[in-house]
Amino acid sequence: MTTQSWAGWYRDRHGSEALTITADGTQLHTRIRGVDFAGAGFDSLGPVPGIPPEGSFALDGGTLRDFVLEWDMPVPVASDDGAVHHATLSCLLSLKPPEPDLGLALHLGGAVYASGRAEVDFGSVLDDIRRQLPYGAHLQPSVLESI
Repeated sequence: MTTQSWAGWYRDRHGSEALTITADGTQLHTRIRGVDFAGAGFDSLGPVPGIPPEGSFALDGGTLRDFVLEWDMPVPVASDDGAVHHATLSCLLSLKPPEPDLGLALHLGGAVYASGRAEVDFGSVLDDIRRQLPYGAHLQPSVLESI
């Protein structure tokens, strides 16, 4: 699996900052305020190595909590005629109380296909978008499958 990177924004009670999210097929990696984070999914990002300075991040069981993460990622969409179309998946993850929420919107050919459910499971929310795609359009397998 090829390593992919996406630009995004991180927001919490201390403010917001631009960041880059990298996915290598097994882990996600990012750096926030000089602290490296990694995890198997967006809801399991933890500091690497050790714990960041007291009070600089909200952690629960060693994983990052009480934040909003926003990013866009390119996604290839194949059609039954063999054509591959370039789409953008806009992602908004909120791990703020009271309930976590993940919103996805796929921008493809001038149309937007948005998730309609409040969940944090990336695969389930992505399936919601897959069901909305025009007949014959398919998201190509990518790093999305490992998140």
